[in-house]
Parts: sequence; C-alpha cells; structure tokens
Amino acid sequence: MAPVPSFPVKVGHIDDVQELNKAKLITVPERFVRDMADRPKLTANISSSSDIPIIDLSKLMEGDKDERFSEVMQLKTACEEWGFFQVLNHGIDLNVLENMEKVAKDFFMLPLHEKQKYPMAPGTVQGYGQAFVFSENQKLDWCNMFALGVEPPCIRNPKLWPSNPANFREILEIYSREIRELCKILLKYIAVSLGLKGEVFEEMFRVAVQAVRMNYYPPCSRPDLVLGLSPHSDGSALTVLQHGKDSSVGLQILKDQTWLPVQPIPNALVINIGDTLEVLTNGKYKSVEHRAVTHKEKDRLSIVTFYAPSYEIELGPMPELVDEKNPCRYRRYNHGEYSKHYVTNKLQGKRTLEFAKIQPNNSN
Repeated sequence: MAPVPSFPVKVGHIDDVQELNKAKLITVPERFVRDMADRPKLTANISSSSDIPIIDLSKLMEGDKDERFSEVMQLKTACEEWGFFQVLNHGIDLNVLENMEKVAKDFFMLPLHEKQKYPMAPGTVQGYGQAFVFSENQKLDWCNMFALGVEPPCIRNPKLWPSNPANFREILEIYSREIRELCKILLKYIAVSLGLKGEVFEEMFRVAVQAVRMNYYPPCSRPDLVLGLSPHSDGSALTVLQHGKDSSVGLQILKDQTWLPVQPIPNALVINIGDTLEVLTNGKYKSVEHRAVTHKEKDRLSIVTFYAPSYEIELGPMPELVDEKNPCRYRRYNHGEYSKHYVTNKLQGKRTLEFAKIQPNNSN
C-alpha cells in the first residue's frame, strides 16, 4: 500500500489554478501569495544554468574504454557536486515521450468536473489536486498535480487511473516501463562511479517502488508573488523529469545558496539524486533542493517519475562508504516508514531528511 497519514487532515478550500487563470484575476488569492523571503527573484540569468552536467548514456553503454571512463567520471562529478544532470541518448523512443506528454496535457485540458472524478484525498499523494497540503492556512503552490502509483501493483489505486483520455493507461504503462529500465541503467553506472559492483542497487531495492506525477503550471498574472512548487528535495533514490516541449523554463535548483534555472536540452531527461541515495552513499552524493517558478504568459508541463526501494527494506549508509574519515551520518530505518514521513509532511527544503540523520551527541 502507498503511505497515507494516520491523522485527520483539514486543508480548507483549495482553488484550482487553471480555473483562476481562466478567470483572468488581477489579484492573486492570498493563500498563493508567498511571504517576502520566499518570493522568487525572476531576474536570474538563464545562462547561469549552462554548467549543469550533461551525461551521454550512449558513451557509458557503447563507448570505448576511454569514453566510458570519462563519462563515469563526469557522472561522479555530477552526483557529488550537483545532484542534478541531464541525460542525452537515453535510449527511450521519442514517440514514447511525445505520447506521454500529449495524454498528460490532454488530461489537464479536460473540464474541471471531469478531472475531479479522480480526486486527491487530503493528506494523500495520488489523484488530481494539490499534494503536501496539511493545514487550512498553508501557502499553496500555483500548480495542478495528477499523481499515480505505478509499481508494484499493490500501490496502484485503479479508480484514479482515468478512462479519459482513452489511451491514457496504455501510454502510461509503456512510458513507465521505459523509465524503469532507464533508472536501473543509471543506478548501475552510479554504483560503478562509487567503486561498487553495478548490480548493488537493483539487488538491494528488490521490487522497486515507482510513481509518476504530472505537474501543470498555468500562467500567473503575478509570478513574482507565487511559487509553482515549494522548495524541496525528493524522497526517492532517483527522479526522472520530462519537460514539456514549448513550456516555460520553471525548474530551479539551489546551488551555492543561489537558485539556478535549469534550461532543458531538447529530447534530454533531467535526473536528480533523491534523499534515499544520499543516505545510502553516506552523504557522498547529495539530494538537492529544487523548486518551480511560474510565468506571466506561458504555461508549463512536467512529467516526473520517482524511483525508490521497496517499502519493506531496511536502509542505511552502505558499509563500503563509511570509514574513519567518513563516519556514519545516517541511521538505519525502514524505507516504508521514511516514505510515510515524507508524504505526510509539507514540502520544506530538505527538512524531511532529518528523519534519517544521526543527531550529534552534545553531552560532555
């Protein structure tokens, strides 16, 4: 089963942001207006994101010895210093990506009453609505979400898989299979970059948990006052993001205390390290805080897949990555417990990772 809160959740009235955009409001409703310190500065230099690493998967899989070594080193740097990279030549047919983008967009373009047949219950993270809302006075994101558990089958809620668009289910199944294989391949080379055997994560994760969340950010009359998605790190091991074609640039990552916009490369996928991989690598590879901003005239669509270990397994830093110079920074815990902790707390930077950290002993 997917984690659910064990307490009653009152979220108050949540406006649908697509309906707000259609109403052409000049004033943004108060629940969406961020406190001054949290408002985005929209003058960020787009070119500053050009340093985000690019990994060519074909060189890792098919290159000669020197090309493979060079690309593994580049992957190591990407995971150590950025926690984010874009992957080219990932092997997924572009038709698969285009079909997924089309059915996701078609779903969001349905009338509100149609989308509301698949509601996200308060405090849960599957269905249509806004996730990670736990109180009536919590600030809201300028975003509509549609999220589904995919694998293993026990985390699916079949009632939330839409019959409209007609081919949605079939296309999502094909897409998710391809993304799952990509995650396995990436984790193999991430293991190699750590000096570990390539199969270590696949063996450890058992039947990996996979979920997808489609995010739709309509234009906002005051993008300087709102956030499309609150700052957070992901609870997954790996996250794969597909950026909709012709969408505004909205994803930003926190690097050296500065928010950098991620300029998508055509046909590439954006990958980021999640909290789970940070724990397993004892902090060598770190999850990175990221957020989404909105645009005054352009909308944005993203399709995000979260890939994580089975809920049943115990997790902690891998012994090979703990020594005198790198003492153990995280405790062992059940991954299902951490997942429940993650989805039953609002998005707030990397705060959910405190769950796993070993607190320093301040006693004399």
